[in-house]
Amino acid sequence: MSYIYINGAYLFLSSLVSFILIMVLVAFFILAERKVLGYIQIRKGPNKVGLSGLLQSFADLMKLIIKYKVEFFQVRSWLSWFSVILLVLISCSYCVLYTSLYAGFTSVNWFLWFLVVVGLTGYSLLGVGWGSFNKYALLGSIRSAFGSITFEASFMCIVIIIGLVIGLYDVVSLFDYYWLNIFILPACYILWLIGILCESNRTPFDYAESESELVSGLNVEYCSVPFTCLFACEYLIMYIFSWVTSIFFFGGGDLIVLLCIAHLIFFIWSRATLPRVRYDYFVSFMWKFCLLVLVYSFFVVLV
Repeated sequence: MSYIYINGAYLFLSSLVSFILIMVLVAFFILAERKVLGYIQIRKGPNKVGLSGLLQSFADLMKLIIKYKVEFFQVRSWLSWFSVILLVLISCSYCVLYTSLYAGFTSVNWFLWFLVVVGLTGYSLLGVGWGSFNKYALLGSIRSAFGSITFEASFMCIVIIIGLVIGLYDVVSLFDYYWLNIFILPACYILWLIGILCESNRTPFDYAESESELVSGLNVEYCSVPFTCLFACEYLIMYIFSWVTSIFFFGGGDLIVLLCIAHLIFFIWSRATLPRVRYDYFVSFMWKFCLLVLVYSFFVVLV
């Protein structure tokens, strides 16, 4: 029994340290994103706070935490606060899955646990918009909820196909060797990239926020700590998905850091260059084309 407690405490502390380190990475990734967007749009990025703007993200964090609403206008339903807390817990669950691989506590059904955590994100976003008493937030949350159902079906198919290719649902076998599944499943890789853009609410599939058309979408009524949590958790999920994509389609080894950075740059590039896709086109593509390709790939792998 004491052995179980020691292992549990070790996994908890490791996950906590991973969460803190990833949040520090998020701060510098936000800075890098703003810098890259500035160069792409031929303008200066943040360069006022600190040397070349290195402290800009921390200054923004301090500003967000200090700001607060007038007490009378802070009335917000319990559903919105619960959804923000749920999103933080989901982010912590991602960190547990991330840490379990490096700490040696991984499960033989790691793929399936990953799908369970992915499926919970839609509930938190739906509650965030529904509980904020704003029609734009409600519209963004409804689109996000239906979008989650749309691309999570593709997620499940891709994960099952990868499991069939390697013969099990344990990520350790992928992490220890260079599998290079991208050459075996190129179509799945492209569809996976589309899915992670939608899961992370990134352009051109940022239907939950759609800040150019919905006044920032579901987080329009949030400020201070709740807004910071929503913003930071979104970037944490982006890092986790970049890491998972690198393992699923390229394998582990020494190049995993470079591959993870390359996928993070892909998120920045998509935001800077791609226009938003109309929502009905996206839904039609996922149900009429994407699922058919994945089901066909599923039978090809079985054969």
